[in-house]
Amino acid sequence: MASSPQGSLHPRGRKPPPKRVRLLYERRVSLFALLVALPALLTSGIFIWLQAWTLESKLALLFAELFVWWLLAMALQEQTTRPLQTLANVISALREEDYSFRARGAATDDALGELSIEVNALADLLSDQRIRAIEAAALLRRVVEEIEVPLFTFDPDQILRLVNSAGERLLQRPAVRLLGRTAKEIGLAACMSAESETVVPLHFQGPNARWLVRRSSFRQKGVPHTLIVLSDVSRALREEERGAWQRLIRVLGHELNNSLTPIKSIAGTLRAQISNEALNSNQREDFERGLSIIESRAHSLNRFLQAYRQLAQMPPPIARKTELTPIVQRVAALEAALPVQVLPSPPVELMVDPDLLEQMLINLMRNAVEAAMEPQRPAPAHNGAAIALPRRPVVDVRWELTEKDLVLTIEDNGPGLGNPSNVFVPFYTTKPSGSGIGLVLSRQIAEAHGGSIELLNRTDQSGCQARVMLPRTQAPVP
Repeated sequence: MASSPQGSLHPRGRKPPPKRVRLLYERRVSLFALLVALPALLTSGIFIWLQAWTLESKLALLFAELFVWWLLAMALQEQTTRPLQTLANVISALREEDYSFRARGAATDDALGELSIEVNALADLLSDQRIRAIEAAALLRRVVEEIEVPLFTFDPDQILRLVNSAGERLLQRPAVRLLGRTAKEIGLAACMSAESETVVPLHFQGPNARWLVRRSSFRQKGVPHTLIVLSDVSRALREEERGAWQRLIRVLGHELNNSLTPIKSIAGTLRAQISNEALNSNQREDFERGLSIIESRAHSLNRFLQAYRQLAQMPPPIARKTELTPIVQRVAALEAALPVQVLPSPPVELMVDPDLLEQMLINLMRNAVEAAMEPQRPAPAHNGAAIALPRRPVVDVRWELTEKDLVLTIEDNGPGLGNPSNVFVPFYTTKPSGSGIGLVLSRQIAEAHGGSIELLNRTDQSGCQARVMLPRTQAPVP
C-alpha cells in the first residue's frame, strides 16, 4: 500500500488523534494543592471583603493569604516529589552498576517507606550478586592461570582474546605480544580448522610434537567465541608406540629363540660327529664350513635379539642425588677413537639414576664420535670434479641451567642427519653395524627421568646437535 503524501495517515486513512499535552508531575501536584485550598481561599476572601475595613487592609490580608497558600502548595510539592527524585537517583545508580546509594526514609508504616525498603533491598541484592560475580571471575582467572595446559579464546574473526600462562610458555611470548593477533599469526591456524578431539602437529616444542585439540564455543556479551584447549600427547603416543614395539620384540624373541636354540644344539652335535662319518676331506671341509656358518649366524642372531630386549626390559630408575660433572668426564674419557671436549659448565646436582644416565651419555657420545669420524661428503669443484674438504673431527659437550631444567648439548661436526624424523624409530639405523636401539633407549631413559631428547642438524656448520633436557628437582617419572 502506498503511503499518503503527508505520511501521517493511519492504515484506514484516518488521521491520528492529536497528541495530548500533559503537565509535568511536579506542576500537577502544585495545581492539585492549589485547587484543594481554593474553596477555603474564596470563602475567606469573601469574608474579608465584607468586613468594614479599609481597602488597603483588605488587599494586604488577601495578598497574605495568597502568599501563604502558595508557600503551602510549594511545600506539598517538595514533600511529594523529593522522595521520588531520590528513588529515581538510586535506581539510576543501580542501572549504572553503582550500588553505594540507598533511599532515605525507609519504614514499614507508610507506602513511600515500603517503596524505599524494596528499592534498598534490590540494591543490596544487586550489590551481593555483583560481588559474587567479581569473586567468581577472579576465581575463574586464577583457575585458568593455574591450568597446566595451554588455553586460548578467539573471537569470530579468529583474533586472540585470552591466553593463560601455559599458552604463553608454549608460544614463548608474553600475553601483551599475543593478544589482538590472529590465529594464523601466532601459529594456531591448524587448531581453528581441525575437528575437536583430533591430533595436530605443532612445532613449538620440537619437530615431532603432537597436540590433542579440544575446541568448544561460548558467548561473551552475546558474541560467539571459540575456546581452544591443547594437550601434549607426544609422550603418550610415543609410549603407545614403544609398547607396541616391546610387545613385538617379546613375540619375536620368544619365537626366534625357540628356533635358534635347537639349531645351535644340532650344529654342535653334527660337528662332533663329523669325525665318525666316512667323508672325504673336501666333503668334511664343506660340512664343517656349513655348520660353522649355521652356528655363527645363530649365535649372532641370538645376541642381536638380546640387545633388542633392552627396550622391553629397562629397569625403572632409582634416583639419588648425583653430580653431573664427574659422570660426563668419565664417559668422555671412555671414547678412545676421538677425544671428547667437555667445555666449562656450571656445577649441578640432579636427582637421577647415575647408571642409567651414564648409559644414555655413552650412547649419545658414541653416536656423536662415529658421526664426526665419518668421511667428509665431497663438494663440487669448479671444473665439475668432486673434492673432499679437510675436516678435523670434533665432539663438544656442554650444559647450561635454566630456572627448572638442565640443558645438556652434545655437538659434532659430522655430515649431519639425513632423515631426522626417523632417528627415534626402533630398528632404524644408517650404520652398517648399528642395532637401531641406542637413541631409542636414550630417549626412554630421559623420559623416565621426566626429561626429553631432541636431535637437530646444526645451523652454524655441518654436524648434529643432541639436546638433553632433564628437570633439576622433579622426581623421576614412574
